[in-house]
Amino acid sequence: MAVRIRLRRIGKKKQPQYRVVVAEAAGPRDGRFIEIIGKYDPRREPPLMAVDEAKALAWLRRGAQPTDTVQRVLVKTGVWEKFSGAPAAPHQPAAEETSE
Repeated sequence: MAVRIRLRRIGKKKQPQYRVVVAEAAGPRDGRFIEIIGKYDPRREPPLMAVDEAKALAWLRRGAQPTDTVQRVLVKTGVWEKFSGAPAAPHQPAAEETSE
C-alpha cells in the first residue's frame, strides 16, 4: 500500500481551501483518506499553513511520501527540517546580470 501526504480540495467554486491528508496514492484527489493532518488556505495574506507536527512526523517516519506542494508546506512550517535533520535552504534571489 503506497501512502502519500497530499492536498484535498474543499471550499466553493473559485475559493479553494485545502486539507493536508494522508491517503492511498492510487485514490482520487478528493476520495477516501486515512487521516487529516493539517490545512492550507492559499487565498489569505499570508497564506494559512497549519500542520499537526506529531501526526506529520509519524506518517513521514512510516514511509508516507509527500507531494511537491505538501513538501513545500512542510518546509515552511518547519516539519520537514525536523524530519530530515537538515536545515531548510534559504531562498536566494536571482543574481542580477550586468551587460556592459
